[in-house]
Amino acid sequence: MTVIDVEYEQPACSTRHAWARVPVEPSPSERVSLKEKIARLLKEKNAVMVSHYYVHPDLQDLAEATGGLVSDSLEMARFGRDHAAQTLVVSGVRFMGETAKILSPEKRVLMPDLDATCSLDLGCPIAEFSAFCDAHLDRTVVVYANTSAAVKARADWVVTSSCALDIVRALKDAGQKILWAPDKHLGSYIQRETGADMVFWQGACIVHDEFKAFELQALKAENPGAKVLVHPESPADVVALADAVGSTSGILKAAQTMDATLFIVATDSGMLHKLRTLNPGKTFVEAPTAGNSATCKSCAQCPWMAMNGLADVARVLETGANAIAVDAAIIPRARLPIDRMLAFTAALKNGQPVGGLIPHLGAA
Repeated sequence: MTVIDVEYEQPACSTRHAWARVPVEPSPSERVSLKEKIARLLKEKNAVMVSHYYVHPDLQDLAEATGGLVSDSLEMARFGRDHAAQTLVVSGVRFMGETAKILSPEKRVLMPDLDATCSLDLGCPIAEFSAFCDAHLDRTVVVYANTSAAVKARADWVVTSSCALDIVRALKDAGQKILWAPDKHLGSYIQRETGADMVFWQGACIVHDEFKAFELQALKAENPGAKVLVHPESPADVVALADAVGSTSGILKAAQTMDATLFIVATDSGMLHKLRTLNPGKTFVEAPTAGNSATCKSCAQCPWMAMNGLADVARVLETGANAIAVDAAIIPRARLPIDRMLAFTAALKNGQPVGGLIPHLGAA
């Protein structure tokens, strides 16, 4: 078991160091055996597996091969809520397991490693965040999905990167001022796009925060004609170089629909597996995460996502270990802003008016 020390800046709180365990890669024969065992246990335990785009390709492929899902955090939780299985195995990071539990409190939610977390979640502790909200009581609290259940329970709206622009724009049109947390880059991108009155919690993703514009420019010069796909959690000068800016699902769509065969991708390298699988005739190049003489902290891979492994999936299915627990008193309050988002996005998708879904809210 390899241990990775992770250092990152989170000026809003005292937590600056974390660590991650990376499972040992199984041998080819062990990999086959573990996949067969997991598939059998999923059937025996009335369980379904959901995996995020950023985890190991084995876990992505296995989720789909056994009737589960590979997607972003919200779609993983929504799929688990609507699936008949009574046990959900969530390959991702802790806030994803919590979100699944919030939407399916009656189900058992298991994770390969409960210590797998997220710098955005770690960098937004509930006590400090509540004090920040209390200092801005005239603002509607909008939090990114990459937050704890307790932070979600303090919010008026939960958003994902795929729907944040639409929701914030609707709030602005309704005359509301926004308190945004935790990702400062995503928040700034939304403010630039919508013109909304926003104050920001100063969090960042340790992967996306490390992309470098001058190195990206150099890579573009080396790859003439390449289209650049960027996640909006990246710094503004990186976003400015993008041909398409979007969430994980948005990046997948752009790669499939844009008139290009060569792409530079500025998001977690775990996305490359799905991008290459869906686009076999196209080439995808990782964007650089460090400049000349710099030390790469993230190397375009979340260290906590890397904690998910086949052996631990098999273990939790076999033993029932690593069950996610969310305080029952928090669940209804945390679910409310998620349900608001789900109702809004459903109406938008169906071409229905959304104005009536925007109540006038101050900080919760």
